[in-house]
Amino acid sequence: MLTMHYQITLPADYDMGVIRRRIAERGHLTDDLPQLAFKAYLYADRNQAYAAGREHRYAPFYLWRDTHGMNAFLGGTGFAAVVASFGRPPVHACSVWDTHVAPDLSIATHATCETLSIPRHTPLQATREAEQASAAADRDRGALASIGSFDPSRWTMTRFRLWRDAVMLSSADADTYQVGHVSQPSASR
Repeated sequence: MLTMHYQITLPADYDMGVIRRRIAERGHLTDDLPQLAFKAYLYADRNQAYAAGREHRYAPFYLWRDTHGMNAFLGGTGFAAVVASFGRPPVHACSVWDTHVAPDLSIATHATCETLSIPRHTPLQATREAEQASAAADRDRGALASIGSFDPSRWTMTRFRLWRDAVMLSSADADTYQVGHVSQPSASR
């Protein structure tokens, strides 16, 4: 499995209603996408408490079963529509360490995403085990999905969570988003 995430930063005066309408009108188009475990349509509105003072963003997050599905999406009409509207964003893809996903993510309203450096002298397995413990603690706190992944080209790890309710993380580097829609093909079968 692998994750895929891109962030499109929007101007401070951007009408975020445009993004909410885009998600409402197009979100269902990935509900049955082959090889997709789920796609969370995420956005951050800098005028809302959860993202106060930060940037407006549109930032979809994907969990793919394999690279074939990801490659087909990136080469298809769905991603072409993103490029036509916003330009081609850098796409960050990571190898999955650990994933726990509720059978139905449709009740998720918020997401958190942190990208952290992997300490140079820490054994990778120790980092992975610590991340698995962090994911278990977050599931105990109510996370509907917890995904831990890493990028060996940059030696970073990403900690992604979907939540039923808004949460505040202690890390100033954590991004918090609202969830506009979740496509989860396995939930529709």
